[in-house]
Amino acid sequence: MNKKIVLTGIKPTGYIHLGNYVGAIKPALNLAQQDNLIPIYFIADYHALTSINNPSDYRRYIYSLAATWLSLGLNPDKVIFYKQSDLPEVFELTWILSCLTPKGLMNRAHAYKSKVDINIERGLDIDNGINMGLYTYPILMAADILLFNADIVPVGKDQVQHIEIARDIALQFNKTYGEIFNIPNYSINEETSVLPGIDGRKMSKSYNNTIPLFESPDKLKKQIFKIKTDSSLPGDPKDPDNSILFSIYKEFATQDQILEMEEKFRNGIGWGQVKQELFDVINNYLEEPRKKYMYYIERHELIDSILKKGAEKARELSSPFLKKIRKAIGAE
Repeated sequence: MNKKIVLTGIKPTGYIHLGNYVGAIKPALNLAQQDNLIPIYFIADYHALTSINNPSDYRRYIYSLAATWLSLGLNPDKVIFYKQSDLPEVFELTWILSCLTPKGLMNRAHAYKSKVDINIERGLDIDNGINMGLYTYPILMAADILLFNADIVPVGKDQVQHIEIARDIALQFNKTYGEIFNIPNYSINEETSVLPGIDGRKMSKSYNNTIPLFESPDKLKKQIFKIKTDSSLPGDPKDPDNSILFSIYKEFATQDQILEMEEKFRNGIGWGQVKQELFDVINNYLEEPRKKYMYYIERHELIDSILKKGAEKARELSSPFLKKIRKAIGAE
């Protein structure tokens, strides 16, 4: 049986929050348990350079993201786990793909268009504050994917366009130089929730409404108690399906706990009690991972060693394939 390659990358642009875990990390770790897949995980550190310009923050976020993966159960001996910047093949392929990518395709990328729209609204030059890293970001992402001939790329709904761009670029390359690349497919887990933040919007660093995954218990509790609720009083029946608190609770609770909490909602549990029980279930869930996280954070040299070994495994795949690509374009 030919195993399919599934590839997941996360940018180190801040500390991982509960939404990152539920939306990306948890489903990606579940994929690693499937025998018919070759799972590849990477830290997309050069992608982060489009927005992170402080070297200290940059390094800290890289180590934090690596420690997060490892503490939550990623086994580097059973998967390929590396740092993007340790693979020079990625950046050579990025240039090769850039030379085939129509500018119009980049003009339609959502991130670029969003920045342009904001500039227009503010009466600024349309490209004000936009760097070329942001503009060509989808090509680097395509190189991440195509370098391994990934079959499946799990993404959130807001990332689908990036995979579609990678597909377009792969098709253009194959049309020009012959059938070299697989055409990747995206995978959206419809059962995965988009966690709301403390203000009710999607939990996102850009909204400043996140609950960091590995906060101390005291800070975790404070963040949970900031979550907005409606004005219903203790004793009033409440709808769990329309509650931010319940949406978060069910991602960390057991099935029995979820059913019990649903009943409490209908019987009029007070919001303060819900927040306390939410804190308890998340804190218990994260107790062991938090200890492991601190273990790795205090051992940067161990993280470096793990990522180096992962890069070596990754290059065993990427280096021969890049030679094939170079031969196809006439560089070898």
